[in-house]
Amino acid sequence: MPTIDIKDWNNKKVGSVDLPEAIFAYPYKEHLIHEAVRNYLASLRQGTHKVKNRSEVSGSGKKPYRQKGTGRARQGSTRSPHWAGGGVAMGPKPRDYSQKTPKKMIQLALRSALSDRAADAKVVVIDAWDFSAPKTRDAKDALEALGLSGKVLIVLDRDDEAAYKSFRNMPDAQPILASELNAYDILCNDWVVFTRATLPGGAQAAAPAPQAEPEAPVAASEPAPLEEQAGEEA
Repeated sequence: MPTIDIKDWNNKKVGSVDLPEAIFAYPYKEHLIHEAVRNYLASLRQGTHKVKNRSEVSGSGKKPYRQKGTGRARQGSTRSPHWAGGGVAMGPKPRDYSQKTPKKMIQLALRSALSDRAADAKVVVIDAWDFSAPKTRDAKDALEALGLSGKVLIVLDRDDEAAYKSFRNMPDAQPILASELNAYDILCNDWVVFTRATLPGGAQAAAPAPQAEPEAPVAASEPAPLEEQAGEEA
């Protein structure tokens, strides 16, 4: 099981934690990454584009001119697609672009992406982001002290509101909630920074609490033989 150091803002070691092999040592599988990325990008499409067909545009249903005798082509309606101001034939309609990808496939793709970053030593664990108030300057100094260059993915907890507001204005930092972590954002960034609270499998890495030993059951007293019972009655 790989071990990684836990650091503070000044890049000083404050502890260590074991990374679960099932999450950070999973084989890199390109087909899972491909399906997960397609599913994520498709879910981002709103699908709210809309055009009007010939039944929705304003206009009369009257025949514009008589069928014969004008020397022009016959027309039945001014709302036809080839007329100016007419409807659009086979135009886009509101639709849902999300794809039905198995949850297990998405989870395995996430493990594959995390394992790829862990193999390159691009995973960092911070003790906690103790921002007293949102301040981008402090967030920038923290990343410089940690030696993180390039694009950085900051995985935060829901209680890290000050940290989220501090990192969101930085062009090379992407704050994200731990519940929203996905393979696409991991592959789009060079570094992945977790905290103790947001590290996947952190509960597995911690030592389990000792459990109290169950008490031995009290043996029920066996009834005396019938001969002894008869002697006592006499």
